[in-house]
Amino acid sequence: MSDVRRTRRCRAIKVAVLAALVAVSTSGCSVSEVLRFGWPEGVTPQAFETRQLWTYLAVASLVVGAVVWGLTAWTVIFHRKRGDGALPRQFQYSLPIEVVSVVLPTIIVAAIFAYTVVVQNDVDKSIAKPDVKINVTAFQWNWQFDYPDNPTGQRITTIGTNDTIPLLVLPTDRSIQFTLTSRDVIHSFFVPEFLFKRDVFPYPDKNNTDNTFVIDKIEKEGAFVGRCAELCGTYHSAMNFEVRALKPQLYAQYLRLRTQNNPVTGIPNTAGEALAALNCGQWCAPQAITTYPFQTKRTDRSASLRPSS
Repeated sequence: MSDVRRTRRCRAIKVAVLAALVAVSTSGCSVSEVLRFGWPEGVTPQAFETRQLWTYLAVASLVVGAVVWGLTAWTVIFHRKRGDGALPRQFQYSLPIEVVSVVLPTIIVAAIFAYTVVVQNDVDKSIAKPDVKINVTAFQWNWQFDYPDNPTGQRITTIGTNDTIPLLVLPTDRSIQFTLTSRDVIHSFFVPEFLFKRDVFPYPDKNNTDNTFVIDKIEKEGAFVGRCAELCGTYHSAMNFEVRALKPQLYAQYLRLRTQNNPVTGIPNTAGEALAALNCGQWCAPQAITTYPFQTKRTDRSASLRPSS
């Protein structure tokens, strides 16, 4: 009977191994996708560092896990109680094992800590004179983006409404500083391709919070979805925006168009109208393409910030 059970067990193990191999080989994942462990492809230097840190930590965790699982399996298989009732050899102390079990985890934790600090310092660094400054204002349940230091000298503002997902237009190959403020509750500014999010607090000066962060540059043109990543109320899931990353020349044209009046409406161009006038392909889509307004009775908490776009 034991031989039959052993045969069945071996057959089950072979089937499980074969199923695992088939699952891996038919998943269609490239090597880079596997190393990202499901993370989106980053578009900033800080995103690459964050993803690399995650990959190293995941691989290290899997290696440690494999060692622990292997030792556990070895103990169960070779040190179990025998049929004759005899116990495996017993011992109370093992200096080599105790030294390894203390020293090795200490080295692993110290290495992880040091690497994490290096990456964190680069992600949280500040730049004295960033090329571009963007003010981000969050409110239930939408976003406002201001360009305070644009070369035109005129105020340029984009604000989301119940019917319009706001578009945040940024240049590639330029350092960008974001200054975050909330009008009501705590929100969170999150663009998955940045592999970074920062909570947005009301009254950051009074709450003693760092409400700025810098990215060295966006490395390629693109259209990306942004979200609020902090539960902030009834329509939190609908609090989205989109990013348009354009070449610096196009970005400069975009800012100029934002200060010019639309020939039809007679008022300054909105973000969508300026992007449409650029006519520069998929990266200049004048409306949201990956997320859509959620028809709700959103509360407009923008008070003195009336929409200009």
